[in-house]
Amino acid sequence: MSSDTTAGVLAGAGILDRERIIAQPGFNRWLVPPAALAIHLCIGMAYGFSVFWLPLTRSLGVTQPVTCADLNLLSALFTTTCDWRVADLGWIYTLFFVLLGCSAALWGGWLERAGPRKAGFVAALCWCGGILVAAVGVMVHQLWLMWLGAGVIGGIGLGLGYISPVSTLIKWFPDRRGMATGMAIMGFGGGAMIGAPLADMLMNHFRTPTSVGVWETFIVMAAIYFVFMMCGAFGYRIPPAGWRPEGWTPPTSQKAMITTRHVHLRDAHKTTQFWLIWAVLCLNVSAGIGVIGMASPMLQEIFGGKLIGLPELSFTQLDASQKTAIAAIAAGFTGLLSLFNIGGRFFWASLSDKIGRKKTYYTFFLLGIVLYALAPTLAGMGNKALFVLAFGIILSMYGGGFSTVPAYLADIFGTQFVGAIHGRLLTAWATAGIVGPVVVNYIREFQINAGVPRELVYNFTMYILAGMLALGFLANLFIRPLAEKWFMSDAEVAALQAKSAAASAGPTGSFGIGTGGLDAKAVLAWAAVGLPILWGVWVTFQKAIVLFQ
Repeated sequence: MSSDTTAGVLAGAGILDRERIIAQPGFNRWLVPPAALAIHLCIGMAYGFSVFWLPLTRSLGVTQPVTCADLNLLSALFTTTCDWRVADLGWIYTLFFVLLGCSAALWGGWLERAGPRKAGFVAALCWCGGILVAAVGVMVHQLWLMWLGAGVIGGIGLGLGYISPVSTLIKWFPDRRGMATGMAIMGFGGGAMIGAPLADMLMNHFRTPTSVGVWETFIVMAAIYFVFMMCGAFGYRIPPAGWRPEGWTPPTSQKAMITTRHVHLRDAHKTTQFWLIWAVLCLNVSAGIGVIGMASPMLQEIFGGKLIGLPELSFTQLDASQKTAIAAIAAGFTGLLSLFNIGGRFFWASLSDKIGRKKTYYTFFLLGIVLYALAPTLAGMGNKALFVLAFGIILSMYGGGFSTVPAYLADIFGTQFVGAIHGRLLTAWATAGIVGPVVVNYIREFQINAGVPRELVYNFTMYILAGMLALGFLANLFIRPLAEKWFMSDAEVAALQAKSAAASAGPTGSFGIGTGGLDAKAVLAWAAVGLPILWGVWVTFQKAIVLFQ
């Protein structure tokens, strides 16, 4: 390809277009993961939005909620005289993950055509713009504006931001697919670890006798996130068509279930393998997300007075001050689980590069079944350390399921459309976000209404969740390499990659792209995302220590 032709292709492309971000000689592939982390750490604050719920229940009364006896969900959307309830605000959390799955599925194909920079740019506009709309909703006290802003517009930003780096990272790190996606998706799990304490600090700073400080916090965080997400979007580069790391050759053994071919987006969902992986993700996430939603009350109700040195008292026998004390300890438990969730995203995805994706999911399901089944026994023993460790491992596998599945898809379907296929698969997450909490919450309520003691209400739930993991094990068991008929021809792949090839700087191979390791520029990029992560880990660790004091 002549330099004149390359220059002509680039000249005709806009600054956000895919053709403008094809890496040139001298580019270091280790600059791409920090760009992905910059976006994922920002949108990951969706997990931490509950930090705003209690202050927002006092947005009018400031010190005490302004309650209205006749308030219902519909009237709450438009009231200007009554404070909202946590249940009304919690719908924003539901909208986050429903819209994440739907937008990823709807626009995954567009992302593959438009490239990760444009997708990251739009994600920043939606996520940060949605938070600003929510700030206006708080200022004028209109809940429907908060739902529209944070929930709907922000949810679309979540979906686009979440899948924006997946295909790119897999193509940059074909030698370490799991590790690459694990690095980015680890950021989504860590977003709340940074954002929640930051939001708490900002609300305390902006709090006045007439304001709880939430809308001001929204504006500041939207500005911070916008800068980070734009840096991430403009840091994205994609490898030229046919690029591969220097000295690396694609695997040829079908035993590893890694194909070198590609399946078109239009055909992926027609295969049995797609729906088996959908079931694998849905069942793994359903079990984990159910625990996440009830982690704090679960620890309090199971251990009761044991948490504060009063083993003879059950949860219902504690007074208000004692319940406040164990609530603080349970917050440490929740924080510790978040650390396992984050660490698991990197650990398990990286391990999958060594042992294979299928074996990694076998581990999730078999070990998960054992741990869920043992949980009632550990609770009955009163062994707090073993109970916490068991659920820490469970949550690590919950996070690991998210970070391993993109590489699993790339192994089975190839890399050409893996981002879009992953987007469609995330409808499994949206489904799990409903199934998991419903199973845990409704069984808990049924047990309580039946007169089961609080420390025993989760026993049956744990066996149900173990059963869900057994179904996931069976789904994983039946996953096989695809039949030849599903793969695109070499000519079809070449036609799809023509634009990328036209903007490339040279022939197939490494030709000086992707090399450099952790040079000075890469170290600075990693520091920009690594220091906030370390701060979040330190804050979370401080809270978690309370659990064992």
